[in-house]
Amino acid sequence: MKQDRTSAVSAFFFDQRDHDLLRIVNEMLAGDMSSEHTQRRFFHYLHPRGIKEMAESKGLRIAYAVIHLLESLEGGQVNNRLSALRALRDEVMCSTNQDLQINTARVLIEIMKDLIRAHGSYDRQVTLAHDFRLVASGKPRIVRAYLKKYHLLEMPEEWNQLAFDDHVHDANTKGRKSATHLIMDAWIKGIRRLRVIYYNFIRPETAEELMKAAAIMGIIVRIGIEFSTTFYDRFAQLIWVPRGFADAEDFIKFLSLDEVDDLMNDGGEVSDYQRNHVLAVLEDFNGQHRHTLNRELGIDLAPLDVAEFLAFVGIGQASLLHLAKFIHTRLLPLIRARVGTLRTRYAEVDAGEKARIEALVETMNRLDMETIHDRYLKAGPKVFDIGPLPSLMRLSPCELIDRLAGLHSGYRITLNLTDLKVEDVLELLWDCMGQISRLEIFNLKDYACGKVEQIPAIHELQQSINSGNVIKLKHIILGIIDRLRQDSDPVSRARSQKFRSMLTEIEALKNMYKVRPLKPRIGSDSTGHSPRLYGMGLAVLDTLPGRAQKEIRSNREMTRMIIPLHVDTGLRVTCYNGMKRGGFMGAMLRILRLAPGLRDLGKPCRKEWVATVNSTRIVPVGNIVTLGGVDKNAKNGLTLHPKPEKIFQRPRSWAYLQSTWKNIFKVIIGFVPAFATFLLTHDWWVLMYFGAFIWFGITGLRNMVQSVIGGGGIRRSSLLKWNDFISWDRLSDSLLFTGFSVPLLDYFVKTLLLNRGFGITTATDPVMLYAVMALVNGIYLASHNLFRGLPREAAAANFFRSVLSIPVAFGFNAALGGVLGLAGVAGVNAILQSWAAVISKFASDCVAGFIEGTIDRAKNIKYRISDYRQKLEQFFDVHARLEIQFPEDDVYDLLDAPRKWFESSGAASRDMIRILIINSLDLLYFWMYQPRARTAFSNLLRDMAPDERCVLIKSQQILTMEREISQMFIDGIAGRNFSKPLAFYLDRSGEYLKAIEKLNASFEDSRTCN
Repeated sequence: MKQDRTSAVSAFFFDQRDHDLLRIVNEMLAGDMSSEHTQRRFFHYLHPRGIKEMAESKGLRIAYAVIHLLESLEGGQVNNRLSALRALRDEVMCSTNQDLQINTARVLIEIMKDLIRAHGSYDRQVTLAHDFRLVASGKPRIVRAYLKKYHLLEMPEEWNQLAFDDHVHDANTKGRKSATHLIMDAWIKGIRRLRVIYYNFIRPETAEELMKAAAIMGIIVRIGIEFSTTFYDRFAQLIWVPRGFADAEDFIKFLSLDEVDDLMNDGGEVSDYQRNHVLAVLEDFNGQHRHTLNRELGIDLAPLDVAEFLAFVGIGQASLLHLAKFIHTRLLPLIRARVGTLRTRYAEVDAGEKARIEALVETMNRLDMETIHDRYLKAGPKVFDIGPLPSLMRLSPCELIDRLAGLHSGYRITLNLTDLKVEDVLELLWDCMGQISRLEIFNLKDYACGKVEQIPAIHELQQSINSGNVIKLKHIILGIIDRLRQDSDPVSRARSQKFRSMLTEIEALKNMYKVRPLKPRIGSDSTGHSPRLYGMGLAVLDTLPGRAQKEIRSNREMTRMIIPLHVDTGLRVTCYNGMKRGGFMGAMLRILRLAPGLRDLGKPCRKEWVATVNSTRIVPVGNIVTLGGVDKNAKNGLTLHPKPEKIFQRPRSWAYLQSTWKNIFKVIIGFVPAFATFLLTHDWWVLMYFGAFIWFGITGLRNMVQSVIGGGGIRRSSLLKWNDFISWDRLSDSLLFTGFSVPLLDYFVKTLLLNRGFGITTATDPVMLYAVMALVNGIYLASHNLFRGLPREAAAANFFRSVLSIPVAFGFNAALGGVLGLAGVAGVNAILQSWAAVISKFASDCVAGFIEGTIDRAKNIKYRISDYRQKLEQFFDVHARLEIQFPEDDVYDLLDAPRKWFESSGAASRDMIRILIINSLDLLYFWMYQPRARTAFSNLLRDMAPDERCVLIKSQQILTMEREISQMFIDGIAGRNFSKPLAFYLDRSGEYLKAIEKLNASFEDSRTCN
């Protein structure tokens, strides 16, 4: 492995941190991680920007979470998966100074998934590790490039897009992913609303995992249970979606009700019956189609074992899809070996035999799971053929809905339209008397299989009912009657009589949906198994960023599809009054809000896209796009002429250079045009040889001062030095682009355009000189900001600050001229003209340093307040639970002797005390390390009630439990490398406790916490 790592690789590529990350990740993958599950059971309580930063890198923590999410799907690991998901979301979302924070987080998870799956290929892993660090920088151009690489659409950072899927499956039915994994992938795709469908019943632990995972990721999830009910000589599928539950625990209580439990047991009998049907199809395949395959393909497929098949299904519900995939996995090695034999024979036979071999190989190449299902399984035994139907399947649709209605007052019933005609839908709506409230008007799986010929007619029926259009309804019913009368089937003739009687009751049909319209549902029916079917997720184009819309509409070979449905949308803006600001800024805002159109200026606002009710309609070109793609040429990868296997080689591009070398090259690239311009256009040796250094010095100094001031001052804590605040990558980018501004401003604008073109100099018109230079500089800044993919607001702000620099530059020019004049220097105007570009640059950077430093400071305070609020919410929640557990004791008084309290408590109480310790350790780390943490904490304490503030301050005394906390570190509470955070805690906790006690005493309404 070591030899592979270093062979033929230049020392200029990849960072040592890439190799360090891989070393630890691969150790985790190769080792037994069951013990770490126990050690890390409190890990998700640690804040991503808290003390665990000292033990493990962000990349390693993300890797750990992804590893556990991609592990076994067994139900016993639910809590581990949920903890990993919570930790993963916290890690990828807790990053600062990123304009594409959520989109960056989505890509980071995808890269880490690839890195873990590439275990065993070090070259690919180290490339992915570097990709991870590139994307983690949050640079918009890089993030957008990787979004395209991973076939992800950019989503708005407000996270207000209309992205949904009303029909998906997880591993508990016929899907590929666990509930937690499904939710994670839905979030990565940008889905905000999801409806997961289960067959016949749902296990309480499955529902709990799904709902808790969705709550962690902020996804609205609905659980639908699909029942098959008898409808003439076939089945109609109804999806029951119980609604109105407060949380997962409330839904679990509902499932535990006796009548609901009875329904789930009856549903379990249906699933057993359907499993027996699948096994009957398996037996039929073994007895008939297996021999056909062996004969046609020249292979020897052994009889498929039932036990192996059921083990393959796992926790899911056996289906023909599972069976098709199982057969495919058994066939694939055999047909690969067969093609290998044919490949040898191919070179020795005549043209006719070659054609036969080519046709046979092409047949085997196209023998995927869909082909197996359609050709060999659909024609097998039917559901009705294997025995008496279970009682639940014998119910009519109306009888089933009546039973469901008695279980819960809040519910929705969706009719699955697969294999239904318009007359079937109308009859079901009529018989069920309006209790069917949704129609699955578009199913991507059915669309891909060509089962859409009845959808326009059904959609017309839905619109007619919702609009109350009696004329259209009558026309539809008469058309149904004519078709049924032409059918010789006696059932059809009987149904025609039913529809004839319906003509006299059209008013009743219209009134069924007068109050609550019949709504559409659109789903993918995704299982994650087939590359031929569109994956999970759909989005309304109008709600996506402009770049994403342009990418979709301009990419003709795109694997996504714009489905032929259109929904009208609107942007709803909600502004909140919040707290009234005082001081000068508050007074200015109140005055400005009096102006027309500025009523909400400065207020926090939330923008949310909403769909117009009953606006969904079928059109030739819609505005709903699939988030998943499809591989129309999916095959088994078999060929008679195999290409040499490609060996992955590490890229040697600019992007994979070591960070230090990359930053050096950026500075050199920017320095060359700057130095050449001063050297070739100036006569004074100072500017000739040192002008570029002065120019770069101004930019570098401005970036450093801005970073330090934004972070909290020259020495905001005793633990960090000034250079810990500086992003050298950000600085090198600034120096790269500032280098090209020298020939632009100093030569083309100042010399060619203004001096030689219009005769404008510092002597003739200094205001015009500096105004034009500032405007050109502003345009340049805005242009390269847009080129780098920064938000338009940032580009506009940089243009605006250049405009503000005009009077500053003029003032510097006048001051410098006065100083030189008083000093008796000859040729003042010539000197000022030579230095005009530098003066303009200095003025612009002074304004930028002030504005951007202030903005950085405000951002850091905002981030710290968010960090503290997360921890304080956690703290007060645990404190409340402790108060409930100790009803006769005051927890505030128990904190006087925390060690004694800890030793005398039960296991559950000790766990909550450990969570208090974790919160206090994070607060300690914030105070000592995070930029502007002290300012943010002071502001939060000032706004607290005195009692709450005193409880918080007093609880920090729990940090005096040195022996117990040290043992927690040794046990792995913060990760494997505990020595550094342990030493930090032991060295700094006393200093921290004194500081916050002093801070508390500074408030006028404080009380002594003792």
